[in-house]
Amino acid sequence: MTTKLQRRDFLKSAGAGLAAVSTVAATGSVVFAQEEPKRRFKKSLKFGMVREDLSIKDKFKLLKDLGFDGVELDSPNDLDLKEVLTARDEVGFPIPGVIDSVHWRKTLSHPEAPVRAEGVAGLRTALNDAKAYGSTTVLLVPAVVNETVAYDVAYYRSQDEIRKVLPLAEELGVKIAIENVWNQFLMSPLETARYIDELESPWIGAYFDVGNVVNFGQPEHWIRILGHRIFKLDIKEYSKDLRDKEGPGAGFRAPLGEGSVNWAAVRAELASIGYEGWASAEVRGGDRVRLKEISDRMDTVLGLA
Repeated sequence: MTTKLQRRDFLKSAGAGLAAVSTVAATGSVVFAQEEPKRRFKKSLKFGMVREDLSIKDKFKLLKDLGFDGVELDSPNDLDLKEVLTARDEVGFPIPGVIDSVHWRKTLSHPEAPVRAEGVAGLRTALNDAKAYGSTTVLLVPAVVNETVAYDVAYYRSQDEIRKVLPLAEELGVKIAIENVWNQFLMSPLETARYIDELESPWIGAYFDVGNVVNFGQPEHWIRILGHRIFKLDIKEYSKDLRDKEGPGAGFRAPLGEGSVNWAAVRAELASIGYEGWASAEVRGGDRVRLKEISDRMDTVLGLA
């Protein structure tokens, strides 16, 4: 597996290098390709970030007016399905993704089989909800490593549980996208790529969170290595300065564009893998003023401004 990954990455890098420089012109000078045009990302955010006392439809209208292209919902949730679908269709505001909201409590790596079964059931519910909403992905935290769950056990145990659900994902046409979070698991991009590849299915990939890796890595490195495996992006910032002064969690308080993420490098690597899909804000929400700030900052860091 390691050899295959290395060979694939080498060929990809070599191809990118050849694409960057054209053939030698008749004059003997090297002709460089023009700068790649600005890429188009679709901006979304999590529904729970909206802190306005409005109907679902009016929340969707507000978000659309503020420059967002879609919104993601949790599953399960207490929203009325008919109301959600009516709002989606009348506003023209898609729901690109669903977040499995039980994956932290009913982990697929849990020592007890009944708890894992509840986690699998939750994932199935999320997939069915995603199909109902017209979503293309379900975000999943695949496992949690802690004092009672060893790293290697979490690795293989969670893969076994995910395999049980992949046939349903294929049947529904909804992909499972695993997120890199602070769960002490899949701590490197090479390992994450291997974990996904070993499941041998086009219905499993990555929901890459840019800010979540800054504490221990470089987002642009993850993007290059994960490549085509990235189905969607979570957008957040992280400040190493705040981390060093106030503790690890404080790093997430940095506003988008004012932390340690090298957004120019992130955009360059996203361009190199041809990514033009959804990018979802996962930061502190608020009222319409705060949401407009988030939308504007997303435009800046994604190069849309």
